[in-house]
Amino acid sequence: MVSADDSGDGEAEPDDNLRSFGETVKASRRRAGLTQEQLAPLVGYSVQYVGSVEQGRRHPSQKFVNKTDAALNAHGVIIIAARQLSRRRGLATWFRRWAELEEGAVILNTYECRSVPGLLQTEAYARALVDDVLPPPTPDEVESRITARLKRQQLLHRTPYTVFSFIIDEAVILRQTGGPEVTRELIDHLLGCGQLPNVDLQIMPLASPRHAGLGGPFRLLETQDHEWMGYSEGQQSGRVLSDPKDVSLLHLRYAKLRIQALNPADSRALLMRLRGSL
Repeated sequence: MVSADDSGDGEAEPDDNLRSFGETVKASRRRAGLTQEQLAPLVGYSVQYVGSVEQGRRHPSQKFVNKTDAALNAHGVIIIAARQLSRRRGLATWFRRWAELEEGAVILNTYECRSVPGLLQTEAYARALVDDVLPPPTPDEVESRITARLKRQQLLHRTPYTVFSFIIDEAVILRQTGGPEVTRELIDHLLGCGQLPNVDLQIMPLASPRHAGLGGPFRLLETQDHEWMGYSEGQQSGRVLSDPKDVSLLHLRYAKLRIQALNPADSRALLMRLRGSL
Protein backbone atom coordinates (compact mmCIF):
# COMPACT_ATOMS: atom_id res chain seq x y z
CA MET A 1 0.00 0.00 0.00
CA VAL A 2 1.19 3.52 -0.73
CA SER A 3 0.70 6.46 1.55
CA ALA A 4 -2.28 8.73 2.06
CA ASP A 5 -0.32 11.33 0.12
CA ASP A 6 0.72 9.03 -2.71
CA SER A 7 -2.38 6.91 -3.29
CA GLY A 8 -5.13 9.18 -1.98
CA ASP A 9 -6.15 6.40 0.40
CA GLY A 10 -6.99 6.97 4.02
CA GLU A 11 -9.32 9.95 3.81
CA ALA A 12 -10.82 10.62 7.25
CA GLU A 13 -13.53 12.60 8.96
CA PRO A 14 -12.79 16.01 10.54
CA ASP A 15 -10.48 15.57 13.52
CA ASP A 16 -12.41 15.63 16.80
CA ASN A 17 -9.15 15.12 18.68
CA LEU A 18 -7.74 18.41 17.39
CA ARG A 19 -10.94 20.17 18.43
CA SER A 20 -10.68 18.61 21.88
CA PHE A 21 -7.09 19.79 22.21
CA GLY A 22 -8.14 23.26 21.11
CA GLU A 23 -10.80 23.34 23.80
CA THR A 24 -8.13 22.46 26.37
CA VAL A 25 -6.01 25.40 25.25
CA LYS A 26 -9.02 27.72 25.23
CA ALA A 27 -10.09 26.65 28.73
CA SER A 28 -6.55 27.14 30.07
CA ARG A 29 -6.31 30.56 28.44
CA ARG A 30 -9.60 31.70 29.90
CA ARG A 31 -8.63 30.36 33.31
CA ALA A 32 -5.52 32.53 33.07
CA GLY A 33 -7.70 35.53 32.22
CA LEU A 34 -6.12 36.13 28.82
CA THR A 35 -7.56 36.84 25.38
CA GLN A 36 -6.14 35.34 22.21
CA GLU A 37 -4.63 38.73 21.43
CA GLN A 38 -2.85 38.74 24.79
CA LEU A 39 -1.63 35.16 24.54
CA ALA A 40 -0.22 35.42 21.02
CA PRO A 41 2.82 37.64 21.81
CA LEU A 42 3.58 35.64 24.96
CA VAL A 43 4.09 32.46 22.91
CA GLY A 44 5.52 34.07 19.77
CA TYR A 45 2.69 33.13 17.39
CA SER A 46 0.08 35.15 15.56
CA VAL A 47 -3.46 35.62 16.83
CA GLN A 48 -4.62 33.71 13.75
CA TYR A 49 -2.42 30.76 14.69
CA VAL A 50 -3.75 30.69 18.25
CA GLY A 51 -7.31 30.89 16.96
CA SER A 52 -6.76 28.07 14.46
CA VAL A 53 -5.39 25.79 17.18
CA GLU A 54 -8.28 26.56 19.52
CA GLN A 55 -10.78 25.85 16.75
CA GLY A 56 -9.15 22.50 15.94
CA ARG A 57 -8.14 23.57 12.44
CA ARG A 58 -4.35 23.42 12.93
CA HIS A 59 -2.07 20.91 14.56
CA PRO A 60 0.09 22.71 17.15
CA SER A 61 3.87 22.71 16.86
CA GLN A 62 5.81 21.35 19.81
CA LYS A 63 7.18 24.84 20.41
CA PHE A 64 3.64 26.23 20.64
CA VAL A 65 2.63 23.46 23.05
CA ASN A 66 5.57 24.06 25.38
CA LYS A 67 5.34 27.86 25.35
CA THR A 68 1.57 27.89 25.82
CA ASP A 69 1.73 25.47 28.75
CA ALA A 70 4.33 27.69 30.42
CA ALA A 71 2.60 31.00 29.61
CA LEU A 72 -0.73 29.79 31.00
CA ASN A 73 0.78 28.04 34.03
CA ALA A 74 -1.04 24.90 32.92
CA HIS A 75 1.29 22.63 34.92
CA GLY A 76 1.74 20.20 32.04
CA VAL A 77 -1.94 19.82 31.16
CA ILE A 78 -1.48 21.17 27.62
CA ILE A 79 1.69 19.10 27.07
CA ILE A 80 -0.08 15.92 28.20
CA ALA A 81 -3.09 16.74 26.00
CA ALA A 82 -0.75 17.14 23.01
CA ARG A 83 0.84 13.75 23.70
CA GLN A 84 -2.55 12.09 23.89
CA LEU A 85 -3.53 13.86 20.66
CA SER A 86 -0.51 12.37 18.90
CA ARG A 87 -1.20 8.87 20.18
CA ARG A 88 -4.76 8.94 18.82
CA ARG A 89 -3.96 10.24 15.37
CA GLY A 90 -4.47 7.64 12.62
CA LEU A 91 -3.00 7.37 9.14
CA ALA A 92 -5.02 10.02 7.34
CA THR A 93 -4.98 12.32 10.36
CA TRP A 94 -1.25 11.92 10.70
CA PHE A 95 -0.77 12.83 7.10
CA ARG A 96 -2.84 15.98 7.49
CA ARG A 97 -0.44 17.00 10.23
CA TRP A 98 2.56 16.21 8.03
CA ALA A 99 1.07 18.13 5.10
CA GLU A 100 0.67 21.11 7.41
CA LEU A 101 4.28 20.79 8.54
CA GLU A 102 5.37 20.67 4.89
CA GLU A 103 3.77 24.06 4.29
CA GLY A 104 6.13 25.66 6.80
CA ALA A 105 9.23 23.61 5.95
CA VAL A 106 12.51 25.13 4.79
CA ILE A 107 14.01 21.71 3.94
CA LEU A 108 12.15 18.55 2.95
CA ASN A 109 13.86 15.20 2.32
CA THR A 110 11.90 12.21 0.98
CA TYR A 111 12.89 8.60 0.39
CA GLU A 112 10.30 6.47 -1.44
CA CYS A 113 10.37 2.87 -2.64
CA ARG A 114 6.65 2.23 -3.32
CA SER A 115 5.48 5.02 -5.60
CA VAL A 116 6.58 8.43 -6.84
CA PRO A 117 6.05 10.96 -4.01
CA GLY A 118 2.84 12.96 -4.30
CA LEU A 119 4.74 16.23 -4.78
CA LEU A 120 6.23 14.83 -8.01
CA GLN A 121 3.24 13.01 -9.48
CA THR A 122 1.48 13.85 -12.71
CA GLU A 123 -2.31 13.88 -12.72
CA ALA A 124 -2.44 10.73 -14.87
CA TYR A 125 -0.06 8.87 -12.55
CA ALA A 126 -2.02 10.00 -9.50
CA ARG A 127 -5.25 8.76 -11.06
CA ALA A 128 -3.65 5.40 -11.81
CA LEU A 129 -2.71 5.07 -8.15
CA VAL A 130 -6.16 6.09 -6.94
CA ASP A 131 -7.72 3.51 -9.26
CA ASP A 132 -5.88 0.81 -7.30
CA VAL A 133 -7.21 1.94 -3.90
CA LEU A 134 -9.39 -0.61 -2.10
CA PRO A 135 -12.21 -0.22 -1.39
CA PRO A 136 -12.70 1.84 -4.56
CA PRO A 137 -13.39 5.53 -3.87
CA THR A 138 -16.44 7.31 -5.26
CA PRO A 139 -15.96 9.66 -8.24
CA ASP A 140 -16.25 12.67 -5.91
CA GLU A 141 -13.61 11.20 -3.59
CA VAL A 142 -11.30 10.59 -6.55
CA GLU A 143 -11.57 14.21 -7.69
CA SER A 144 -11.09 15.65 -4.20
CA ARG A 145 -7.96 13.56 -3.65
CA ILE A 146 -6.45 14.45 -7.02
CA THR A 147 -7.22 18.15 -6.56
CA ALA A 148 -5.69 18.22 -3.09
CA ARG A 149 -2.54 16.50 -4.28
CA LEU A 150 -1.97 18.75 -7.27
CA LYS A 151 -2.54 21.81 -5.09
CA ARG A 152 0.19 20.66 -2.70
CA GLN A 153 2.67 20.69 -5.57
CA GLN A 154 2.66 24.48 -5.42
CA LEU A 155 5.20 24.02 -2.62
CA LEU A 156 7.84 23.22 -5.26
CA HIS A 157 7.53 26.63 -6.88
CA ARG A 158 6.78 29.09 -4.09
CA THR A 159 9.34 31.63 -2.90
CA PRO A 160 11.28 31.83 -0.72
CA TYR A 161 12.18 28.36 -1.88
CA THR A 162 11.84 25.24 0.18
CA VAL A 163 14.87 23.01 -0.49
CA PHE A 164 13.78 19.53 -1.63
CA SER A 165 15.68 16.28 -1.87
CA PHE A 166 13.99 13.20 -3.32
CA ILE A 167 15.44 9.69 -3.49
CA ILE A 168 13.29 7.22 -5.43
CA ASP A 169 13.95 3.55 -6.09
CA GLU A 170 14.35 2.71 -9.80
CA ALA A 171 11.80 -0.09 -9.34
CA VAL A 172 9.11 2.55 -8.85
CA ILE A 173 9.64 3.71 -12.44
CA LEU A 174 10.10 0.23 -13.87
CA ARG A 175 6.72 -0.78 -12.47
CA GLN A 176 5.08 1.42 -15.15
CA THR A 177 2.05 2.23 -13.02
CA GLY A 178 -0.72 3.27 -15.39
CA GLY A 179 1.08 1.90 -18.45
CA PRO A 180 3.84 3.10 -20.82
CA GLU A 181 2.20 6.40 -21.83
CA VAL A 182 1.61 7.43 -18.22
CA THR A 183 5.18 6.43 -17.39
CA ARG A 184 6.66 8.44 -20.26
CA GLU A 185 4.77 11.52 -19.13
CA LEU A 186 5.84 10.86 -15.55
CA ILE A 187 9.51 10.60 -16.49
CA ASP A 188 9.30 13.85 -18.47
CA HIS A 189 7.76 15.49 -15.43
CA LEU A 190 10.46 14.12 -13.12
CA LEU A 191 13.15 15.40 -15.47
CA GLY A 192 11.54 18.84 -15.37
CA CYS A 193 11.25 18.84 -11.58
CA GLY A 194 14.88 17.79 -11.30
CA GLN A 195 15.87 20.98 -13.14
CA LEU A 196 14.24 23.24 -10.57
CA PRO A 197 16.86 25.24 -8.61
CA ASN A 198 15.54 23.99 -5.26
CA VAL A 199 15.13 20.30 -6.12
CA ASP A 200 17.65 17.44 -6.03
CA LEU A 201 16.31 14.20 -7.52
CA GLN A 202 18.27 10.96 -7.10
CA ILE A 203 17.47 7.44 -8.24
CA MET A 204 18.45 4.37 -6.23
CA PRO A 205 19.45 1.85 -8.92
CA LEU A 206 17.72 -1.49 -9.08
CA ALA A 207 21.02 -3.30 -8.50
CA SER A 208 21.99 -1.90 -5.09
CA PRO A 209 24.15 -4.29 -3.03
CA ARG A 210 24.13 -1.74 -0.18
CA HIS A 211 20.81 -0.08 0.60
CA ALA A 212 20.12 1.95 3.77
CA GLY A 213 16.41 2.27 2.99
CA LEU A 214 15.33 -1.34 3.31
CA GLY A 215 13.33 -0.45 6.42
CA GLY A 216 10.83 1.40 4.24
CA PRO A 217 10.04 4.93 3.01
CA PHE A 218 10.37 7.97 5.25
CA ARG A 219 10.55 11.74 5.21
CA LEU A 220 12.39 14.46 7.09
CA LEU A 221 11.80 18.19 7.28
CA GLU A 222 13.21 21.26 8.98
CA THR A 223 10.71 23.84 10.22
CA GLN A 224 11.15 27.59 10.13
CA ASP A 225 12.03 27.31 13.82
CA HIS A 226 14.88 24.98 12.79
CA GLU A 227 13.28 21.96 14.40
CA TRP A 228 13.59 18.63 12.56
CA MET A 229 10.65 16.25 12.24
CA GLY A 230 10.30 12.84 10.62
CA TYR A 231 7.45 10.86 9.12
CA SER A 232 7.18 7.09 8.83
CA GLU A 233 4.33 5.05 7.38
CA GLY A 234 3.17 1.48 6.87
CA GLN A 235 -0.02 -0.48 6.23
CA GLN A 236 -2.90 1.53 7.71
CA SER A 237 -0.50 3.38 10.01
CA GLY A 238 1.58 6.51 9.93
CA ARG A 239 3.14 8.84 12.45
CA VAL A 240 5.07 12.05 12.76
CA LEU A 241 8.32 11.59 14.67
CA SER A 242 9.65 14.34 16.91
CA ASP A 243 11.82 12.40 19.38
CA PRO A 244 15.44 13.50 18.72
CA LYS A 245 16.67 9.88 18.77
CA ASP A 246 14.15 8.82 16.11
CA VAL A 247 14.87 11.85 13.94
CA SER A 248 18.64 11.36 14.29
CA LEU A 249 18.28 7.76 13.09
CA LEU A 250 16.37 8.88 9.99
CA HIS A 251 19.05 11.52 9.32
CA LEU A 252 21.72 8.81 9.46
CA ARG A 253 19.83 6.62 7.02
CA TYR A 254 19.05 9.46 4.63
CA ALA A 255 22.67 10.59 4.58
CA LYS A 256 23.74 7.05 3.67
CA LEU A 257 21.05 6.83 0.97
CA ARG A 258 22.31 10.03 -0.66
CA ILE A 259 25.73 8.41 -0.99
CA GLN A 260 24.38 5.09 -2.24
CA ALA A 261 21.96 6.53 -4.80
CA LEU A 262 23.02 7.88 -8.18
CA ASN A 263 23.97 11.54 -8.13
CA PRO A 264 21.48 13.96 -9.74
CA ALA A 265 23.30 14.02 -13.10
CA ASP A 266 23.53 10.24 -13.32
CA SER A 267 19.94 9.94 -12.12
CA ARG A 268 18.84 12.19 -14.97
CA ALA A 269 20.75 10.06 -17.45
CA LEU A 270 19.10 6.90 -16.10
CA LEU A 271 15.63 8.44 -16.37
CA MET A 272 16.32 9.39 -19.97
CA ARG A 273 17.42 5.83 -20.77
CA LEU A 274 14.31 4.44 -19.10
CA ARG A 275 12.15 6.78 -21.15
CA GLY A 276 13.88 5.72 -24.33
CA SER A 277 13.17 2.08 -23.60
CA LEU A 278 9.40 2.60 -23.38
